[in-house]
Amino acid sequence: MQFSENWLRTMVDPKMTSDELAHLLTMSGLEVEDVDPVAPPFSNVVVGLVLEMEKHPNADRLNVCKVDVGTGTMLTIVCGAPNVRPGLRVVCAKAGAVLPPGTDGKPFEIKIGQLRGVESQGMLCSARELKLSEENAGLMELPDDAPVGQNFRDYYALNDLKFTIKLTPNKADCLSVLGVAREVSALTGVPLNAPQFSAVPVTSDEVLPVKISAPDLCGRFTGRVIRGLNAKAATPDWMKQRLERSGQRPLSALVDISNYVMLELGRPSHVFDLAKIHGSLDIRWGKAGESVKLLNGNTVAVDDWIGVIADEQEIESLAGIMGGDASSVSDDTDSIYLEAAFWWPNAIQGRARRLNFSTDAAHRFERGVDFATTVEHVERITALIVEICGTPATTVGPVDDHVVNLPQRSPVTMRTARAQKVIGVPLNDDVIADIFTRLALPFTLLDGVFSVTAPSYRFDIEIEEDLIEEVARVYGFENIPALPPVAANVMQIAPENTRSLFAVRHELADLGFQEVVNMSFVDSAWERDFSGNTNPIKLQNPIASQMSVMRSSLIGSLIANVRYNLNRKTGRVRIFEVGAIYQRDDAVANGPLSVAGYAQPKRVAAMAYGPVADEQWGQPARTVDFFDVKADLEALFAPQVLRFTKAEHPALHPGRSANVELDGKVIGFIGELHPRWMQKYDLPQAPVLFEVDAGALTQRVVPVYAEISKFPGASRDLAVLVKQTVAAQDLLDTLHAAAQASAAARIVQAIVLFDEYRGKGLEADEKSLAFRISLQDTQNTLQDDVVDGLMTVLIEAATQGHDAKLRS
Repeated sequence: MQFSENWLRTMVDPKMTSDELAHLLTMSGLEVEDVDPVAPPFSNVVVGLVLEMEKHPNADRLNVCKVDVGTGTMLTIVCGAPNVRPGLRVVCAKAGAVLPPGTDGKPFEIKIGQLRGVESQGMLCSARELKLSEENAGLMELPDDAPVGQNFRDYYALNDLKFTIKLTPNKADCLSVLGVAREVSALTGVPLNAPQFSAVPVTSDEVLPVKISAPDLCGRFTGRVIRGLNAKAATPDWMKQRLERSGQRPLSALVDISNYVMLELGRPSHVFDLAKIHGSLDIRWGKAGESVKLLNGNTVAVDDWIGVIADEQEIESLAGIMGGDASSVSDDTDSIYLEAAFWWPNAIQGRARRLNFSTDAAHRFERGVDFATTVEHVERITALIVEICGTPATTVGPVDDHVVNLPQRSPVTMRTARAQKVIGVPLNDDVIADIFTRLALPFTLLDGVFSVTAPSYRFDIEIEEDLIEEVARVYGFENIPALPPVAANVMQIAPENTRSLFAVRHELADLGFQEVVNMSFVDSAWERDFSGNTNPIKLQNPIASQMSVMRSSLIGSLIANVRYNLNRKTGRVRIFEVGAIYQRDDAVANGPLSVAGYAQPKRVAAMAYGPVADEQWGQPARTVDFFDVKADLEALFAPQVLRFTKAEHPALHPGRSANVELDGKVIGFIGELHPRWMQKYDLPQAPVLFEVDAGALTQRVVPVYAEISKFPGASRDLAVLVKQTVAAQDLLDTLHAAAQASAAARIVQAIVLFDEYRGKGLEADEKSLAFRISLQDTQNTLQDDVVDGLMTVLIEAATQGHDAKLRS
């Protein structure tokens, strides 16, 4: 929101400097981003009057002018502008004037000099030479009542500032100069001088038939017919100034008046060329297959999600967004239909974004515009149109006001005690009552409870916290003392059997992985490819088409990170991410950190691509494989022991993937990327990845003291032949079960697989698995007969359970 400080001070003029005013607005929540002068500095420039003009004797394109600058002495000035003429009031830079810098960046000083043999005692200026605009068609022409000799900066109010404020979405009531003036009045106590206007006399009974077919789109529609106008009338300079200093480019009188009232009162309106409207108007939702050409030249398709204003033949306007080209006003327009409406915010929200453009009207209507003042604002626009574009033949029809569905404002209560607790200041009822009065918030007070009914222009007051915010803003955030916390400062000791995700991050970094942070919004194709999820959680208003759903896995983002690095010639990538995934779960209820129907567990995922180590002389180069990443995952969980079982996953190679189990529960998966996705996503090699539940990683085993044995240990190796279809893990489980069931269970310390062999000397469907059994008795020296008995038990278990044969 940009506006002129002088314009603001016509409505409320606190006795403070511009800097103080900017600080006041910022501290009240209306952040002032920029304060810029409306014109660069220049001096000794006045209003002049061209009295005489004759051709330059030595130049065809130059004229010698006699200019009155109010000093009693005429100046002789040589000028080549095409529009110079006797009787013209102009901007005159006298000798000694310093104008804004030119292309060389240096200020331009006006001196008395000779131009083709004729002395010139000054310069007549264009708007571009004063850096007031980019127009350079000729001299800047001033009105006939411009006082000759007056300092031009004073006459044109150039000692003004442009304020640019950054508004939060809830402060739609401040999207106008009047709205900001209300705030300043409330903050300073200076009376508000709102624009005053009276109704224009009605001289015609003509009414354009209007029907509101969609009360959920339009709650109120106010219009008026005006005939006999001069659309070619010039927009007054004072209005042009205010528009330009608010970031609007003047176009034509009718359009400028509509824009001016929008900036002044916050009310977007639209002016239709009445001759181009066919019959009556219908305010309705669009229909599939319809389209409209807009004022910006774009032709857009509409459907039943977009509101329109249509006549009996075609769509004339997008409701609350932009007018149509078919009924736009032009210099030939002499009759208009003036419209001001209340559009429901939720009927406008998201529509302009979907059409890939934004408008001032949509920006305001989707946040909420005053629904009670459409008639008054139509009267304001009418008065300006008649004043500027009126002719003796002008006729004004009655205001046609259709009210079908307006917001019902329920009182919002606020407890004084609650406000004191939240703000941290001992406010009493009188102070709060004064604040609500200054904010023009009607209220009743009973036993320390305020009941406030929001005005029609305030759409941000719905709950108690909104009122508390208003009290804090007006009281002044800088007036709230900074106090130390009064709560007991007790260190909360984390349970010994847990570790934080920060510790997990550090451990992954120690293993050589680098952390990445990705968006939770992903491409729907990633969900299909990497999770087999054909029904992802869709975003209602995605920020981009490729970020339209919530992720149910971290894989897609990591693959995108790998591709990003490969495209920049980084051939070795080891990355990890700790983040939430999103799944549908009807068992989840609403809570402080949960949304009903949606589970949001945290996951830890890592991916390795390329060489297992940076190129070096100490070891041969090889590509990272499944077992490298499996070792990293086991190290991450140590001393807890993971179990890996064969599994299939949509993202992974069918024969090189596994589920990760801990204490009998599946907590994640690990494996190589599926060749199909390698080809689709242009990966020369297969990355190896894992994804596990973060909750399982944060649990750890508390160390338990065990006395170191005084007796030596021993180990025995057991090599067996089994069919290739027998999983090594199944055989390992059988050996563990048999050892635990034996009488020698207490001497078994570990059973690990240390070798697998296939090939020469074995049948085609056989393989050899070798296990090392670590033995130690903490109470006595190991006895050979006990060890031999244990080995016999293990061999029998392998033979009976898996048809294994002892390898000789």
